[in-house]
Amino acid sequence: MPITDTDFNNKKSAFLENKLAELMKKVKDTEGDMNEKLAVAILAAGLGKRMKSPDKPKVMFEINSRPMIDYVVELAFRVNADLVVPIVGHHREQVINFLDGKFPGKEIKYAVQAEQLGTGHAVIQTAELLKDFDGEILILSGDVPLLKFETVERLINEHFSAGNNATLLTTVFENSYGYGRIVRDSEGNFTGIVEEKDATAEQKQIKEINPAIYIVNSKVLFDALSKISPENNQKEYYLTDIFRFIPKEKTGTVVTNDELEVTGVNSIEQLKEMEDSLNSRA
Repeated sequence: MPITDTDFNNKKSAFLENKLAELMKKVKDTEGDMNEKLAVAILAAGLGKRMKSPDKPKVMFEINSRPMIDYVVELAFRVNADLVVPIVGHHREQVINFLDGKFPGKEIKYAVQAEQLGTGHAVIQTAELLKDFDGEILILSGDVPLLKFETVERLINEHFSAGNNATLLTTVFENSYGYGRIVRDSEGNFTGIVEEKDATAEQKQIKEINPAIYIVNSKVLFDALSKISPENNQKEYYLTDIFRFIPKEKTGTVVTNDELEVTGVNSIEQLKEMEDSLNSRA
């Protein structure tokens, strides 16, 4: 049967209507992403025993005359955080005084981790400040100063576009000793994280590591935190244990190929290496 002008026009009209519907959906989805609230929790209570300066918080050690925490808080506001919550502890007044002076008028509230009982315990200390917050919580480390804006932006975008409850940043280290390992099933799907001291000999061969950079829905996060316990070799509350209580099908990963940007500073020597690497980027 020949195609008439009416058939052609009807098909063309239907095609255009479908395209318009797709476009409107994209606009709506984008608007939804933009309206999502984002808080940033920053682990910044570490003692930094290997920094050889007991009277100075680890995150206050400087790279190019700027404390490490400065880079991380600046990044938090660059990704449009509605609220930034540094979790402070050791000599916390130094961190608080610096950030209040550096970021006047910004939405910064401080959670206090008086005892060092693990990373999970640290984030639990934000519960009171974030109890009325309904949105997503990005978790960063105050001693990871070279993390790139583009990487965090990619993490956030993947989290929203995939509709995840939680999304982790991972990377592959040639020498993965000391880091939590990303465990995947035979199809490559994320199944969990195992810490170095709890890993089997086989798991220690895994090169993909967890640099402790996540974005998690606030309700999901605190529900999972309420279920973790210090039943491990370190007797600490591991933040990584939250992923035991978050559905795997709602957990995503984003891989970065830049080992340096997710490396934490643990010594004066490493601090100098970070400074040299940052300057070589310029």
